[in-house]
Amino acid sequence: MVALVAAGSPVFAAEKSATHSFSGVAAYYDTNYHGRTAAGETYDPRKFTAAHRTLPFGTRLKVTDRRTGRSVEVTVNDRGPFTRGRRVLDLSLAAAKQLRMLGRGLVRVTADVEPTSSSR
Repeated sequence: MVALVAAGSPVFAAEKSATHSFSGVAAYYDTNYHGRTAAGETYDPRKFTAAHRTLPFGTRLKVTDRRTGRSVEVTVNDRGPFTRGRRVLDLSLAAAKQLRMLGRGLVRVTADVEPTSSSR
């Protein structure tokens, strides 16, 4: 969004891009987990979802495995991880399968916050 101004005046963007990235370690939900998420949904291992400590529920992320370059898009619907260390995300089983991380357990990832339709 750009403000209209008189000719010769500087033009300033009315809003900054809402996108940003973060990196760290991701894990995935245990295959035996069958609980509820912090958003109140029943956890569905077939959906592409994730837990993050502070991002708003509904935030879309593109999560990329830094070693393989594989990526997956997920929606934040839970809180966590709450372990010590550099863990930044817990991924659903479907997301972990797409990243092919089931045999490795923990992977180093970069997560890009996808802009919402109102900030595009």
